Amino acid sequence: MEAIIITVFITGYLAITLEHSLKIDKLIPALIMMAVSWAFISFGIDDFKTWFDSSKHALVANFENLTHDGKMHLMEETLLHHLGKTAEILVFLLGAMTIVEIIAYFNGFSTIKNFIKTKKKTKLLWIFCWLAFVLSAIIDNLTATIVLISLLQKLVKDRDIRLWFAGLIVIAANAGGAFSPIGDVTTTMLWIADKVSTTHLFGYLLLPSLACMLVPTYLASRLSVFKGNLEVDDTVQEPPGRFSGTMLYLGLSAIVFVPIFKMVTHLPPYVGMMLSLGVVAIFAEIYTSSKFSLEGLIKDGNSSPVHYSLSKIELPSILFFLGILMAVAALESLGILFGFADWLKVATPHIGTEVTGTAVSDLVVLLLGVGSAVIDNVPLVAASLGMFSESADDILWHFIAYSAGTGGSMLIIGSAAGVVAMGMEKINFFWYLKKITWLAFTGFICGALVFFFTRTLF
Repeated sequence: MEAIIITVFITGYLAITLEHSLKIDKLIPALIMMAVSWAFISFGIDDFKTWFDSSKHALVANFENLTHDGKMHLMEETLLHHLGKTAEILVFLLGAMTIVEIIAYFNGFSTIKNFIKTKKKTKLLWIFCWLAFVLSAIIDNLTATIVLISLLQKLVKDRDIRLWFAGLIVIAANAGGAFSPIGDVTTTMLWIADKVSTTHLFGYLLLPSLACMLVPTYLASRLSVFKGNLEVDDTVQEPPGRFSGTMLYLGLSAIVFVPIFKMVTHLPPYVGMMLSLGVVAIFAEIYTSSKFSLEGLIKDGNSSPVHYSLSKIELPSILFFLGILMAVAALESLGILFGFADWLKVATPHIGTEVTGTAVSDLVVLLLGVGSAVIDNVPLVAASLGMFSESADDILWHFIAYSAGTGGSMLIIGSAAGVVAMGMEKINFFWYLKKITWLAFTGFICGALVFFFTRTLF
């Protein structure tokens, strides 16, 4: 039965990877393989020899000797446990996405556009890469990519040049998301699972993430495509509204407040995100009701910015995360990932073990980063949570956060930021592979080398 479940998982994964060829949204195979995997577990519960208790991070003793009802009860408890952990991530993302959409409702991101005055390609490249790096650490790499490519489309007429900018934005956004607990879904997963803390994440990964962004940006700035000036499209201007700047700074501050709330209260991050959303929503409703700002703010006949923003969030992404995380949970519950981790520790050369003090080789984590370019990094990190049992703030978890967060930049389909850029600019897979991949790989390796240095500082 284990072989059938693994086959279902691999088949679903192939369907996700070949999403554009099959013309089937990746959320569909993710949801199907999740449901089918747990269905087969239910059907074959009496045939399994091991069961993994995620709450205790250990195999259940004498699982084979339990009665059928006892095994079914354990399966239901495990399913509820994983659903609760997954829901923490999804509710957190829903809150963050809604705040960003409220900022967009007030045209807040147009404030950023007003700061960009240059027509020099090299300078514009550095501006966009720094913005992507900083914004992704605050509002997550996916949202930062959407915002900056939208700005790019208003500033740069030539699509061929825009593709280069978009590729470097993806690299910078993924690098910026790696060192922030709210910058990338995978880092958020590790943070919510209490594997990494905000202070150690910044300490270990800020310099490696900077290297991962700076090296490709510098190399790209030396290429002929970024020489000279470009024609800036000033014909389409969308002036900021009365409260655009206020809502931008309020929304970003509210998101940044979430890690502080967690450290002070020790409550799960989604609680702080819901508080931030509530505060931002209060101001959004007040500003919308103001007689000075009512005109021009009502969109699609809906006078509530909160309702409008909730209708604009990416629910397909939320459902995809639900499907993929719960499918990985199925493999974890059977002890498959636990056994695979033990095999990796034995089969892989322990490069860097003496430095890191961990039983897991640096090579394993680097391969995980390269793998995240081919396979979505969300399930890879979810799998690592079930594979390894190192304690909180162990160097291993920080290296996984870096590798999974930045490794996806090597292919356009390897990260959420890359996928959204691909959709917005219709970037060809092989164009990205030829033009951008070498830059992303160089940055990834340089950042990893810097990490080998920063991990010795703590």
